[in-house]
Amino acid sequence: MKIGMIGGTGPEGRGLGMQLALAGHDIVIGSRDEGRAIETARELADTCGSEEIAPNFSGADNTGAAAGCEVAFLTVPYSGMITTLHEIGRQLRGKICVNTIAPLEFVSGQARGIAPPTGSAAEEAEREVPEARWVAAFHTVPARGLLRPGSRLNTDALVCSDDADALKTVMGLADQMQGIRGVNAGALENARYLEGATALLININRIYKAHGSIKVVGI
Repeated sequence: MKIGMIGGTGPEGRGLGMQLALAGHDIVIGSRDEGRAIETARELADTCGSEEIAPNFSGADNTGAAAGCEVAFLTVPYSGMITTLHEIGRQLRGKICVNTIAPLEFVSGQARGIAPPTGSAAEEAEREVPEARWVAAFHTVPARGLLRPGSRLNTDALVCSDDADALKTVMGLADQMQGIRGVNAGALENARYLEGATALLININRIYKAHGSIKVVGI
């Protein structure tokens, strides 16, 4: 499968891209700066340290990454989400789009969630590009763990969507990553709880100087 990482030069995009490349998918790293995207793709290929994996990475501007993919991961900062969607919305129509964005602000070292007018960033993105098949996922999966080839995270990726087939596809992608299990977390409106949990995890990890994540037991 060809997967586009929109705004993929940051830790989340790089980590998810690496995990999916290791699972055998073709990854297009997207950026506003095509040169930066190409360089990031080369760095990820080098980090994987495998000649077989290296061809799985390529770089493009965000529009090119969106146009050439089957599934798009939106990993830009919340402050740039709407602008990015205005630029690439046409290329996302009809495609599965995974929104990993958690709207946050930092006050006196504490992470605080920002409540978008629609309730969540995922629902806000859906309002901007309603023709896409929106999924919210991977908010509570630590980017640093994703960036370590060969490590197993032992965590869950909570996945929300109103599109049953899209949800199933993204849960399947999560299951292909090292030590990650996809968990059905219901409708897209539940994304507001995932996004809020991101701020909570950041604060817990700051207190304990850790890289904790979420795992659901009993299912």
